[in-house]
Amino acid sequence: MAEAGDSNVEVARHLGDRKESSPPLEHTILEAVEAVVLAIVAIATSWAGYQAALWNGHQSELYGIASKLRVQAEGVMTTANQERLYNAVTVMEWLKAEAQGQKKLADLFERRLLPEFRPLFDAWKSTDPLNNRNAPASPQLLVDYHSPLTREGDNLNKEATETFERGNVARRHSDEYVRLTVTLATLLLLISIGQRFKIHAVRVGLTVVALLLLCIPLYRILTLPRA
Repeated sequence: MAEAGDSNVEVARHLGDRKESSPPLEHTILEAVEAVVLAIVAIATSWAGYQAALWNGHQSELYGIASKLRVQAEGVMTTANQERLYNAVTVMEWLKAEAQGQKKLADLFERRLLPEFRPLFDAWKSTDPLNNRNAPASPQLLVDYHSPLTREGDNLNKEATETFERGNVARRHSDEYVRLTVTLATLLLLISIGQRFKIHAVRVGLTVVALLLLCIPLYRILTLPRA
């Protein structure tokens, strides 16, 4: 019985020694470094995904605004062309009435001209188009005439083009952040694989490689514009 008791004491002492034994310091440091790297990768991945989503939404918003401006520009240009055609037809009818000596009818057509077109018409009229062969065939040929609506349509088209280009820039930023998430996911996989190796040197080597590669996406995150 005493021998059995002594055996139990030896077993208990052996188990206690195993519990008191701690892993090597190098192993502890390596695990701490891996934990820090994993935490940084996780935070960087979340931030990159968040920025990618913001830039993607910004891109969609800008594309929508550009499309709206383009539609508005087309509407304004259509109205400007209709006004141009109206002025041309009115001038033609004025010429017919003036050539036939119908003064009242000619005055009526003259009053029907759009207000912003009247100065150009008066300048053309002063050239005596009925008798002067060198006079321009139409007031619109006298100068490079553009109605206010035409200028407004040009400005809207220009603004739409600039807005669309800003949308392209936002799309490129979104793509860059998405590529960063892919790179960070690769680093996460590299660390996970390294943790499965029992050879300490291999595990350290993979951790060092992951640390070096981590500098690239971190630099890009710090330098890329934020939405």
